[in-house]
Amino acid sequence: MIRIVPETGSTNADLLSALRDGTPPREGEWLVADRQTAGRGRQGRNWQGGLHNFMGSTIVQVRPGQPPAHTLSLLTGIALFDTVQDIAPNLHNLTLKWPNDLLVGKAKLAGILLEGGTDAVVIGIGVNLASAPDMPDRETIALTAFGPAPDRDSFAASLAANFATELDRWRTYGIEPLIRRWSVAGMRVGTPVSVHEPNGVVVEGRFDGLEPEGSMRLRLADGTTRAIHAGDVMLAQ
Repeated sequence: MIRIVPETGSTNADLLSALRDGTPPREGEWLVADRQTAGRGRQGRNWQGGLHNFMGSTIVQVRPGQPPAHTLSLLTGIALFDTVQDIAPNLHNLTLKWPNDLLVGKAKLAGILLEGGTDAVVIGIGVNLASAPDMPDRETIALTAFGPAPDRDSFAASLAANFATELDRWRTYGIEPLIRRWSVAGMRVGTPVSVHEPNGVVVEGRFDGLEPEGSMRLRLADGTTRAIHAGDVMLAQ
């Protein structure tokens, strides 16, 4: 279920190409790279994964009657959170940041990228197991800050198993229990954040939980709230 390649540009790009060619892997299969030369995150950011880090992607088929595809980011976050907790149970301040980051304190440990079309979604995950890239606009951290680096292949197997479990729950029970679980692992209500919306507008406020469909609720300074459906969320300094 896990195919490992020594080097590629981007595991997400490889699976997107396979989708376009009509030769995608089966759902449940993962493509994992030892090294990526053209990895990327949200907003097209460069994200170069170092050796012994986890860089991998999988595909979820879009089926009639299942929850909205954008909530796969919440599902993936829970699977990632559980996997890291399993291998580092004494790690404190592990938090999910809406919609797609796993933090230790304010430092980014892992990121999630969803891409795709109407029939399938490609989900890419990068986790700083051994080293963390330098990023100009945010703090990063690796699990080696807290002990020896986890074995990448064992981590991949655990993540794939947790993801499969969460995917089955998502399809069986919908998003209501997922949102409840995410709310326990996610940012605390009242956390100051700024939201860089796709149109370039920056909105500041406090995280006020998730809406029933998975969007983020932002409480503004005047006490009103608004739903954030897309954007780059930054913790206030």
